[in-house]
Amino acid sequence: MSTLHGHPKGLYLIFATSTAERFSYYGMRAIFILFLTQALMFDKELATSIYGSYTGLVYLTPLIGGYIADKYWGIRRSIRWGTVLMAIGQFFLFLSASMLDTAQLSHGLMYGGLTLLILGNGCFKPTVASLVGQLYEPGDKRIDSAYTIFYMGVNVGAFMAPLVCGYFGDTGNPQDFKWGFLIAALVILVTLVLFETQKSKYFISPSGEQLGILPDSKKQPSQTEELPIIKMSGARKIRISIFLSLLTLVLGTLFYRWFDGDWVSVGIFTACIVFPITILFDNTLTKIERDRIFVIYIIAFFVIFFWAAYEQAGASLTLFAAEQTNRNIFGWEMPASWIQSFNPLFVVLLAFIMPTVWSFLNKRKMEPSSPTKQAIGLLLLSLGYLFICYGVKDVQPGVKVSLIWLTGLYFIHTMGEIALSPIGLSMVNKLTPIRFASLMMGLWYLSTATANKFAGMLGGFYPEAGKVKILLGFRIDTMSDFFMIFVIMSGLASLILFLLSKKLQKMMHGVE
Repeated sequence: MSTLHGHPKGLYLIFATSTAERFSYYGMRAIFILFLTQALMFDKELATSIYGSYTGLVYLTPLIGGYIADKYWGIRRSIRWGTVLMAIGQFFLFLSASMLDTAQLSHGLMYGGLTLLILGNGCFKPTVASLVGQLYEPGDKRIDSAYTIFYMGVNVGAFMAPLVCGYFGDTGNPQDFKWGFLIAALVILVTLVLFETQKSKYFISPSGEQLGILPDSKKQPSQTEELPIIKMSGARKIRISIFLSLLTLVLGTLFYRWFDGDWVSVGIFTACIVFPITILFDNTLTKIERDRIFVIYIIAFFVIFFWAAYEQAGASLTLFAAEQTNRNIFGWEMPASWIQSFNPLFVVLLAFIMPTVWSFLNKRKMEPSSPTKQAIGLLLLSLGYLFICYGVKDVQPGVKVSLIWLTGLYFIHTMGEIALSPIGLSMVNKLTPIRFASLMMGLWYLSTATANKFAGMLGGFYPEAGKVKILLGFRIDTMSDFFMIFVIMSGLASLILFLLSKKLQKMMHGVE
């Protein structure tokens, strides 16, 4: 199989495809909260709720998309239809922003566009991520660095998108948001063309077979993954079905009451519990496989707190950048949406450094385990919010602070992200049986779905003049109060995960 810089050339096709697809996603995300508040004139609480529902469902549907890819379509067909749906969705947003004078039609197109983007992401996201690991033999030491390269592709697109879409869309004139959405639509078409013209040439397994044509569930297991021949009785199937149905009903009822009839929250939080349990009923799972899947589930739970705080970038932190950050640089005011490029820029820079750090520690037998790296990521996230808490301490509403505080926050958060996210993707790939490759990647993204919806809910506590915001009995009156929520939340999650890391490492049964 042909290689480039020590990796299969297919990895660089995935890099390019992911760069274009993430450009489309992050270009839209950079201006979306501003579009809702400045063009559609939604209040901040409703806007952050819509944002949280959208980003939550974007990460929920990969579970369904992963299942369809594994069982029926295969990776290639899933990626194709995912990009088609996302392209149409971005065009719907363009049309929505073009018809602001017709509010009802504009709102309908906006919701329709979000729906298509959600479905398209569900097909695309888990399949392209699981495809990275299939380019390598099981146990190949290059997989960690491969996922870091893949992650760089994601962030190259995420860096360029706010600059381009923000430049044309975030001009201060609500009529211009449509240009940002149009650019995002055109770039996703580039993704489709790139994938369709190059897939057969570069998506090849180490043994020379074409990847992604057959569903993973129809592949023969490898020698390292021999399946026990266990048939489930009809009675057991019925009992499991009844149990899962009752569990779904009970959880759905509880969440419906808890979230006051918000069906998006009900769906995401119910799925977050029911789907992982469903996997564990599979008769073919060995004890070692179950232990490894439990590790994924436990770490995924803690990752929820990371992304719930981190994903304030597209909502409350963008509002903070627009309203309370001095963006004046030598007489030029930087668009608020551009600040979302800081994080991916830092990711691209640090992606070269962090693997070197891990390699340095590995040679001295001091490299942390994957669970410990996740805990380090959470700790750094907490420290980032602690940094900006100091910057906004005693600052009155309406007073703008230096750009250095947001810059520092994003830099610290990026170090945490590099320690957590690509390592997490690699860990899921290494711990998951191949027959569940896309589905388990979807389950991993399910934790991000829950986190994004949770992020939207927490973003609703963003301080607003004339509104009383209370969380667990505490008033949220200042930006310092608001940011302290994330200091405490991610700090506690980090501490608990540190304490569990040795036990989790044992449950991984030799996988590092």
